[in-house]
Amino acid sequence: MAQVTIRINGFAYTVGCEDGQEEHLGQMAAEIEQRITSIKAIGGQSGEARLLMLASLLLADELHDLRGALAAAEARVIEAQAAKPAPADEQRRARLRRVAARAEEIAADLLDS
Repeated sequence: MAQVTIRINGFAYTVGCEDGQEEHLGQMAAEIEQRITSIKAIGGQSGEARLLMLASLLLADELHDLRGALAAAEARVIEAQAAKPAPADEQRRARLRRVAARAEEIAADLLDS
């Protein structure tokens, strides 16, 4: 297990992660740092715990919005798939049309005889 030291709001934290995940952990810490910086820019600093709580709420809100957008996109895909016939259905319809056309040809030949 790897140990990574990240810095958030000027404080160093040593965190364990799976080997190979060090860069990802650093990127996540950078996201939190970005949120804290934006909070401090609009409202000033009001304690480490409060800043971390507000950053967590911002990230949770963003996650909520993304989950909603993903669910809506999945619903649109499902609706689109339901609206158009599946390739197998199209193949069956085409075959049925050919069989019907052939049956009409046979019937016409029988009537002409």
